[in-house]
Amino acid sequence: MNKLAKKYLRPELVPTKACQGCAIGSIEHWLLQAIDESGLKLEDVIFGAGIGCVGRQTFATWGGDNFGATHGRALAVATGLKVARPDKQIMLVVGDGDASSIGASHLVHAARRNVGVTVICEDNMGYESTGGQFSPTTPEGYVTNSSPYGMVEQSFDPCDLVIAAGATFVAETTAVQWRQTVKVVKMALANDGFSFVHIRFPCVQNFGASALGSRDPLYNMEWIHDHTKGRTDDGEETDFAWTTGIKHDASNSRPEYSKVLRDLNTRVRADMDAPA
Repeated sequence: MNKLAKKYLRPELVPTKACQGCAIGSIEHWLLQAIDESGLKLEDVIFGAGIGCVGRQTFATWGGDNFGATHGRALAVATGLKVARPDKQIMLVVGDGDASSIGASHLVHAARRNVGVTVICEDNMGYESTGGQFSPTTPEGYVTNSSPYGMVEQSFDPCDLVIAAGATFVAETTAVQWRQTVKVVKMALANDGFSFVHIRFPCVQNFGASALGSRDPLYNMEWIHDHTKGRTDDGEETDFAWTTGIKHDASNSRPEYSKVLRDLNTRVRADMDAPA
């Protein structure tokens, strides 16, 4: 066990039950690195998660205060926590279904309100913990357990959604971009407002088997490496490519939601105490 795991995680719960080759373990290590390099202590952070592969393998390992929410509702819990404890850094890890499907309404309004939460959307391109059904972020044309003729619905980028809603920091990376991921997560933590970091990777067990024809972790990582660059090592263009990096940075440009509510409370109390 490395020093970051010893510093921030519960040793008895490491390693997690992640499938062989799953990128969630690597991403969790990158989050710990970002937290550590930001100078945050264990007691400074509340770590929350939703339902699914990401939640099952992350929040329970955190050594400090943590919570697991029902599917799509992690942001609702986090909003209440931030209002009650504005002194805490709140980090959420959610999946693509959690964020862009059943939890989309909470995502939109947390971004609109500029709630001081850092959301890490670990997108494995489908509902993988329930058998590999497609989600709103599954690439078009790709076979899943619930789209045997290929995904016929148009997929969408949740980064576009939160930018339109008013998020003040938004970035996207993939599971082959270690340094870039650590960098943008540190920037997200430094923003006193709503931050969203979208990290893409294929589920090797379901998406890999159904869409890519292989559960080999190296093959799956090569596929996402190629689609991060937009071409293979042989120079052939891929069928699509993701645009990674910082997509929107208006950090600290408008008041964080819990501060807005505290200011409102002060104004209301002043009016109540004023002589008639």
